[in-house]
Amino acid sequence: MNPIRNILVIVDPTAKQQPAVAKGALLAEKFEARLDLFICDTKVARELRYAEHMRESPRTPFQVDLREQLESLAAPLRDRGIDVTTEVVAADPLHVALLERVKHTCAGLVIKDTHHHTVAQRTFLTNTDWELIRGCPVPLLLVKPTPWSSKYRIGAALDPGHLDDKPRLLDRSILEEASRFAQALGGELHAIHTYIPAAMIAAAAVTVPPLLIDIPAEALEEERKLKLKELIALTSDLRLPGDNIHLETGGVDEVLCRLTRAYGIDIMAMGAISRRRLKRLIVGSTAEAVLEQLPCDMLVVKTPDFAELVVL
Repeated sequence: MNPIRNILVIVDPTAKQQPAVAKGALLAEKFEARLDLFICDTKVARELRYAEHMRESPRTPFQVDLREQLESLAAPLRDRGIDVTTEVVAADPLHVALLERVKHTCAGLVIKDTHHHTVAQRTFLTNTDWELIRGCPVPLLLVKPTPWSSKYRIGAALDPGHLDDKPRLLDRSILEEASRFAQALGGELHAIHTYIPAAMIAAAAVTVPPLLIDIPAEALEEERKLKLKELIALTSDLRLPGDNIHLETGGVDEVLCRLTRAYGIDIMAMGAISRRRLKRLIVGSTAEAVLEQLPCDMLVVKTPDFAELVVL
């Protein structure tokens, strides 16, 4: 696990709020890292800014150069003693420029905001978000406007018990990154595993209708004991309190969202894996179902060999 020395914050030039900047600044202080504020000005972004300008102040000159905007964000952070750099580039498509920036800055963490739909209470992940999830080789923190609590509760969504090396390595990477954040912030780490009992899956496959399934309680309890043993073994090095280890049955999306609300999780760390010779990333099961529903910030973690395996 390499130390986080540079944090790349992707600034949205069309947004009035910049939660990624505020949270990035806090993490820069905690990790003693440099903060790189970066705007990629695309054709769509310029058109959106121009349309808003014409609605709100058509008599004033339209600001094309965004360096002043970035410097206004950087100035108060520098006053706090944070080492801040700023850069604006014009490029399309957005995700390609952002991934290139990640490579050139040697960032150890990338932070980007996501857009919240207040009516549906869901986060709308743009195509750019998805491309970053698929292609960003370092931890990616997708943040929402909701501030973190003073407890800084970090969740690690795990899936222990794999026979394959890659999922095992991914679980270890998730734990390491979640633990890193919890330690830096002085917060709490919660290890979470949700599963559907194998006996239930097997019975449902051969039983019609599924509502008539009758599974012995002993079989369910035996599997639960095994799952708990695997989860405790995976987290043993961290010596977590028993109350911070959560084993739940049910769908991933429902359980993770419920536990996030119940325990006040501020950041949920989840994994994404790659396969050789594939053009797209296969998002891990703990992330895929909850990306647009999770009511907290999301830290997407890859295995250390991700950059070598994925082909964009």
